[in-house]
Amino acid sequence: MNITIVGAGNVAWHLAQALQEAGNTITAVYSRTLANAAELAIRLPGAAATDSLNFSNTPADIILIAVPDGALADVAERMKVQPQTIVAHTSGSQPVSVLQTIAAAGVGVFYPVQTFSKRVPVNMQQVPILIEGTTNDATSRLQQLAQTISSKVGLVNSEKRKQLHLAAVFACNFTNHLLGISRELLAQAGLPSDLLQPLINETISKAAAHHPFTVQTGPAVRNDQNVIHEHLQLLRDSPELQEIYRQLTRSIQQNRKL
Repeated sequence: MNITIVGAGNVAWHLAQALQEAGNTITAVYSRTLANAAELAIRLPGAAATDSLNFSNTPADIILIAVPDGALADVAERMKVQPQTIVAHTSGSQPVSVLQTIAAAGVGVFYPVQTFSKRVPVNMQQVPILIEGTTNDATSRLQQLAQTISSKVGLVNSEKRKQLHLAAVFACNFTNHLLGISRELLAQAGLPSDLLQPLINETISKAAAHHPFTVQTGPAVRNDQNVIHEHLQLLRDSPELQEIYRQLTRSIQQNRKL
């Protein structure tokens, strides 16, 4: 298929290259900063870089919009596309209706459930891609496109996708932030960060194999008040971290019997 990518950030970076490698043709890459579009387009033979949202003369079966959520409605409102083109966004939190201003053959959602960072490789075949379309044709064509890069393609509506995105924030974003805090605490003690790597690996492995609440360990689930007090004392110069520690301890204790 001929695909145009709107956006040049982390998601666009991975999707564009995966789609091209799977045999699709990326016809154009848009960014409001032309240099950013060019940086991605140069990796996609034949792709044009543009800072214009007028795609009325750009051959594209599907246009994928991969921009920050806050910019999505504005981008959709300013886009001009060919009438036979399908337009979809890649957001987990935004409904398909945000694209309703686009005069296209159909609109939809093409949501890859993964965390992406530029130049950090991702095995797209293992990334779930969730599809929603406003017409049968849009749904079918988006599914076909997703199946060229992923073995895990499904249909999810806007309401369920928003709930999934919330769960993903807890599973990914908050977890990553807590790992960052743990690394800073090790650095303050002059300890190497790789000391925790086996622990991190085992935690993720167990959480994938069991309900995480049933394999919870640590002072909170044991209600070990002496250790909890000592930890809070170690954090006495960081009231923000103390509050995070207290809130997480409380949550663990409230869910320990589930």
